[in-house]
Amino acid sequence: MPDRLEIGRITKPHGLNGDVLVKFITDRLDERTAPGAEIVTVSDRMLTVERASPHKDRWIVHFAEIDTREQAESLHGHLLFADPLEDTGDVFVHDLIGKRLLTPDGTDHGAIVSVVANPASDLMELVDGRLVPLTFYEWHDDTTVTVDVPPGLLDDEG
Repeated sequence: MPDRLEIGRITKPHGLNGDVLVKFITDRLDERTAPGAEIVTVSDRMLTVERASPHKDRWIVHFAEIDTREQAESLHGHLLFADPLEDTGDVFVHDLIGKRLLTPDGTDHGAIVSVVANPASDLMELVDGRLVPLTFYEWHDDTTVTVDVPPGLLDDEG
């Protein structure tokens, strides 16, 4: 499933009519829980959301293809995947890894090797260990990311 994104996991059956509890790990819940949304299990089984409603920290979801508790139990623990949604302008970590970080003057500061979670702003980590807040991110193409940072932030002395 290389082109699909992991969006959640079925935690357990709920009730007798095939409903399951799902723990989603997506910020696009409206689209992923909408009737008709297509979700794929780790075993490559296509499921169609018939209805979904929030329940504590999870969602009660009924898939059109699942009608019994036994069918729901067979999905216990399965990871869920879905095709990427239309571009919203959001930046995804996997889109940044491996790209070259440039400043507006064209200076290449090296490859981005990871994105470090940070409460104020996630940080792009360069191959030499320097960190650049994602708040300075401006745009990217297939191979580069351009950032407009305050003077001194990318000085080699770090």
